[in-house]
Amino acid sequence: MKHTEKELITLKEEVSEMWRLVLSQLEKVKQAFLNNDIELAREVASREKRVNSFELKIDSDCENYIALYNPVAIDLRLVLSLIKISITLERIADFADGIAKNIIDRGADPDGDLKEDLQIEIMFDAVIEMLSDSYVALDSENTRLSGKILAKDETVDEIYRNAIKILSDAIRDKKIDAENGLKTMLVMRKIERIGDHCSNIVEEIVFYIDAKVLKHSRNKTSPTLPKEGL
Repeated sequence: MKHTEKELITLKEEVSEMWRLVLSQLEKVKQAFLNNDIELAREVASREKRVNSFELKIDSDCENYIALYNPVAIDLRLVLSLIKISITLERIADFADGIAKNIIDRGADPDGDLKEDLQIEIMFDAVIEMLSDSYVALDSENTRLSGKILAKDETVDEIYRNAIKILSDAIRDKKIDAENGLKTMLVMRKIERIGDHCSNIVEEIVFYIDAKVLKHSRNKTSPTLPKEGL
């Protein structure tokens, strides 16, 4: 195995380790929110600096690889994608940290029935699955899951849009006070943004593997994606 290939494997392993950490952050903040578990939320917040350290190291290592080896074609696409993916993972972790701090500050805490109506758990599960499937796609270097992942973002967006009316009705009917309702909406907005960032990661994976640019496309689940993933 060439030295450059070993270096690329090391870079991918670094991103994979960061990925697993961010996925763990999402899973824990989901449980913290659903169970109003302040201690678990504090654990999520305390691990945020580890995610930041990963992002800085990966960015530096990728820049050094480009400077030392002057990669081209698929190797260059991989390194550029890893840089963008690590940045995006850090942003996802930021949103998880924001939700955790909301829990710690005793912000959003709708009652059980309202949580179920808002489908917050389904939202969490969708973005966690998106991030997990994206990891599989990169690790296996296979974009067949891309259509499925991007379609899940549409589900997340729809739940978020529906939440606006549900929460406004709940505030009007005094099922939740206005401050709690607004903070709950902000939490759901963070989850919705996590879904968007997961879609961005998929775009980078497709760019690396298939040399296709999906960014700014009108219909990301169009037939230009691998049919197996639709």
